Amino acid sequence: MTKDVSYRKLERQDGMVAGVCGGLGAFFGINPIWFRILFLILLLPGGLPGLLPYVLLWIILPKAKPEFFDPIKTG
Repeated sequence: MTKDVSYRKLERQDGMVAGVCGGLGAFFGINPIWFRILFLILLLPGGLPGLLPYVLLWIILPKAKPEFFDPIKTG
């Protein structure tokens, strides 16, 4: 008996600046535009509430590895 376990991995990807919002969107399964809007709103009261978490995530999150075309798997 085998278990079908899928894991989601939080990585930077599909980025306009650093890929943080794209990675968060992929991880949570929602459009990254919502995270971009959230970080922009957090930047309004002086910058630090939005900039600090963004920069920390940029440093902490690993960059997504590119997926290469594998003709054997696609048939």
